[in-house]
Amino acid sequence: MLLNVALVFLAYLAGSLSSAVIICKLMQLDDPRKHGSKNPGATNVLRLHGKKVAALTLSGDVAKGLLPVLAAHFLLLHFSSNNHDLIVALTALAAFCGHVFPVFFGFQGGKGVATFIGVLFGMYWPLGLTFVGVWLAMAYLFRYSSLAGLTAAALAPVASALLYPSRAYIIAITVMAVILFWRHRSNIRNLLEGKEDRLDKNGD
Repeated sequence: MLLNVALVFLAYLAGSLSSAVIICKLMQLDDPRKHGSKNPGATNVLRLHGKKVAALTLSGDVAKGLLPVLAAHFLLLHFSSNNHDLIVALTALAAFCGHVFPVFFGFQGGKGVATFIGVLFGMYWPLGLTFVGVWLAMAYLFRYSSLAGLTAAALAPVASALLYPSRAYIIAITVMAVILFWRHRSNIRNLLEGKEDRLDKNGD
């Protein structure tokens, strides 16, 4: 029980580390929470500071979702055999919620796409691969990062049901997808009104 609680709690703390804010501060760049779309995520960092800083941000956001889930798999396999899928799913959800609602940054975090990718790869790598494939296809076709992320998130529970039909996984992934949609509500409004910025647009 103690191990299970520790995994979930530490995953939330890991998720609460904002890659965008930390990297921009270390590189003495403008805080992405105060410029552009004011979202501390890789897309806004890309528009504000370029590809290199965005790549670092993206890597950090994926890693803080991936590593806690991989750690949960490893530790549960070696020290606990009860409710493996449930604890892994809760660990994934905690890391994701840490990114979206970070305790270290006033519970004002990112929109969750990169961390969602990380936890999916950690839970079962074909789920992460499916998400990335859908994202890339949609981004290539329509050039909207938000639309690509929303489409991939909407299909993620379906992918879980087909590729890894664990009830705990499906529920956790569905909850994360719903939160991701909620965090993208302004993007959805902009898409419907034709005001959403494209990936190839300079500035925000």
